[in-house]
Amino acid sequence: MLDPQVLKDTLNEVFTTEGMDYADLYIELSRTTSIQIEDGKVEKVLQGGDSGGGLRALSGGKTSYAYTNALDEKALSGMASELKSAVKSGYAASIDLRRKEPRVDFPIRTDPAGVSLDRKVAIMKEAERAARGYDKSIRQVSVTYRELHQRVQIASSDGFLAEDERLQTIFLVNVVAESGGVVQTGYEPVGGFLGFELFDEISAPELARKAARKAVMMLKARRAPGGRRPVVISSEAGGTMIHEAIGHGLEADLANQGLSVYSGKLGRKIAADIVTVLDDATLPGKRGSFRFDDEGVPSQKTVLVLNGVLQSFMYDRLQAMKAGSESTGNGRRQSYRHRPIPRMTNTLIAPGKTAPEEILKGTPQGLFVKKMGGGQVNTLTGDFVFDVQEGYLIENGQLGEPVRGATLAGNGPRVLMEIDMVGSDLGFSIGTCGKDAQGVPVSDAQPTIRVPELVVGGAS
Repeated sequence: MLDPQVLKDTLNEVFTTEGMDYADLYIELSRTTSIQIEDGKVEKVLQGGDSGGGLRALSGGKTSYAYTNALDEKALSGMASELKSAVKSGYAASIDLRRKEPRVDFPIRTDPAGVSLDRKVAIMKEAERAARGYDKSIRQVSVTYRELHQRVQIASSDGFLAEDERLQTIFLVNVVAESGGVVQTGYEPVGGFLGFELFDEISAPELARKAARKAVMMLKARRAPGGRRPVVISSEAGGTMIHEAIGHGLEADLANQGLSVYSGKLGRKIAADIVTVLDDATLPGKRGSFRFDDEGVPSQKTVLVLNGVLQSFMYDRLQAMKAGSESTGNGRRQSYRHRPIPRMTNTLIAPGKTAPEEILKGTPQGLFVKKMGGGQVNTLTGDFVFDVQEGYLIENGQLGEPVRGATLAGNGPRVLMEIDMVGSDLGFSIGTCGKDAQGVPVSDAQPTIRVPELVVGGAS
């Protein structure tokens, strides 16, 4: 990490009291390891590091941004000079830096850097063998391990210095099964803001067998019947629905520009009374967690929707300035090469009071979604389409036969208003969320919920 005096000198060089509203300097040092095994062979091992800095100035609601992959004083000074020429000049301001303390901490029990490559490969091969040995229909098994160790410093013109150290450990198993010309896949990802203790908490072979079991089961499943029907979405499905159907629409850049179906609706009812939506970067071990966001704002829990009423959008500093509000700690960026924008962290529907089994029992017929696939949403209208990776028919309030090829189509605001049962459980899924050509780690979660009617795409 750099000497705070160097950070202060760089900010003092670029910041002016006239014409410039705010400036910050983001320093990043990262180290990555990625291993991929396919069909029992180590196909790829990548290890490397990257470092650099990004300097941003906000002036009149506009952003000027420069970055460099050199962290010496000459490079930082040159970056400041380039950026200063892009904004209105004024009188030099004197900035001092006071170190911020985080509100939460995330201790790491086992640093993956201290675990040998051989040990990591051995765990992966054990998982690969477990999946391949599950059934003779298994045609391909891919196992991926990733770790990212990132250290950041954020110095800002409001006089604060924040430092964060982040560690992401991820383990993925993808299985392809084939029989009679039918091909199905099973995919299981785990991980988050934690170290190699991930493998104390999960069994790699069991995770691989779970992915294989899903692929093989879907081979025998019939096509999902299409039509309008009740849909129960399990907590095991993760929060893909909440992430896409409402999450992006509550990011303040889209909302402030009128590009969200939720624009202008603060304080208004947008969901059923039993629905509360949170974005919480303080959750230990979760993929979207951190001590500080990428603008140096301490992580926090933000209540987005409370008992159906829209309480807040997710703000970074720029959008908060435009709205006359405060940042909610949602300013995030992929790396020092990217400017920060409003992004989700760990986004979830809060658990309710109904036992999950009661929701299933209270639904005579419909579709039970155990695992969600990918999806897309039009943030302007709220219309969405999602794939169902693992689904079952509901028959007489019980799980029936598995079905494949189902999709869910609907409108986010309408679905949120129609949810009539919310379970007392909570299940998380992990991912990398893409927006404006940037990807950031996130997790999503929801309890078991019931929507009385959704359009289910499938066989006619």
